[in-house]
Amino acid sequence: MPEERRVEIRGGAVTFKVLAAGRGAPLVYFHSYYERSAWSPFLDVLARSFSVYAPTHPGVAGSTGIETLDDLLDLTLAYDELLGALGVERAHLVGHSFGGMMAAELAAVFPSRAQSVTLVSPLGFWRDDAQPADILILPADELAAVLWRDPASPVAREWAAATGGDPDDIAAQVESLQRRSSMAKFVWPIPDKGLQRRLHRLAAPTLLIWGDDDRANPVVYAEAWQRRVKGAALRLLPGGHMILHEAPEAAARAVAEFAGS
Repeated sequence: MPEERRVEIRGGAVTFKVLAAGRGAPLVYFHSYYERSAWSPFLDVLARSFSVYAPTHPGVAGSTGIETLDDLLDLTLAYDELLGALGVERAHLVGHSFGGMMAAELAAVFPSRAQSVTLVSPLGFWRDDAQPADILILPADELAAVLWRDPASPVAREWAAATGGDPDDIAAQVESLQRRSSMAKFVWPIPDKGLQRRLHRLAAPTLLIWGDDDRANPVVYAEAWQRRVKGAALRLLPGGHMILHEAPEAAARAVAEFAGS
């Protein structure tokens, strides 16, 4: 089981809940807002080879202080301060969806922080001819069909039950709203916040992982990321946007092989 830590920055204005486990080179994981918990089988596999740190974004799952953050840049600075407080000078950065966007921002603004970067279907780009799904406003039943390759699979059904899919589960409904409102602060109305203009600063080896049936963030965006990040490699895996949970062993193996090479 991972160890839980509470790490304060800015005199306590922002507090991160951080789960940590494993031994080896440090690896920091930035989660998607649509993960039902801060730890997953994907991270269990990575913890066999790395010291994994999994902070939760301010505003969800025990991390506080989102009201003190101005924008995406301020969140990026907060994560830099968190790594300093953890004593992690340089790490493999891994992020999924919004977390991928966050990992890319951190690696672009603070290049010395990144030993390698793995981005799993990251947000941050926008094309009028291939718009990502508006996952902030979709109702639970429609959201599942967009995020998961097979919304009837056991893992997807378990996720739906824990993330507001049951209208009678008030606690789950409230947490779902908190996650959506926290994410909206940094990506609304569209996720293009100028990241493309900063990606030339990303100097670390970079791997892109995409589910080949990603309906939330179409695979066409993988090609756009490859064009923007010099030397970026791409791995397509069978699955949807929630590929880390649909195929945790295969995804973790891809990350571990890349980061360890």
